Amino acid sequence: MSSRQILLSGLFLWIFAIVGTGIVAVTEETTRERIVENERRILLRNLNALLPVEELDNDIVNDIKNLPASKLLGTELDSIVYRARLNDEPVAAIFNSIAPNGYNGKIHLLIGVYRDGSLAGVRAIRHRETPGLGDVIELRKSDWVLGFNGRSLTNPQPDDWAVKKDGGIFEQFTGATITPRAIVQTVKNTLIYYKQHANTVFN
Repeated sequence: MSSRQILLSGLFLWIFAIVGTGIVAVTEETTRERIVENERRILLRNLNALLPVEELDNDIVNDIKNLPASKLLGTELDSIVYRARLNDEPVAAIFNSIAPNGYNGKIHLLIGVYRDGSLAGVRAIRHRETPGLGDVIELRKSDWVLGFNGRSLTNPQPDDWAVKKDGGIFEQFTGATITPRAIVQTVKNTLIYYKQHANTVFN
């Protein structure tokens, strides 16, 4: 191959690389906003599943507070709490809590707590629990998580915050006690965290 052919080949490769990089950059730029908006819609849908839109009038997705890592929330890094308000008055806080001891690892939860310390609701948003057993924590599979609605640290009393197998009031799943046990404990811990930090969550 002559020097001229080598130079031409190198030039074509260089042009191809530049064009390819440009296409990737343009594609990324045009899809980034769409991805961000889709993620925002999914988050908002999950938040509104715990707090109906008529209970708040603020932009809950952006009304947030960073929380330091906490054993009670099951977090090893900073996390975010979403704050709901109505007429500028606090309504509820929705925590990103983690049950670290699920059957197949961590269970990520959204836990909504009203200002008075009662539960707005609980949703599992990410987990690897066994299909047909532990995955009944998902609302589309079972209404088990709805059993937390309206509960608080006094309803039931602290000692009753456990699955029935452990002497508590919450149902367990046939063949899958570890999963509900982990979630019940994490929900209780989140309520404890809120009780300890209620005065600062909405600041």
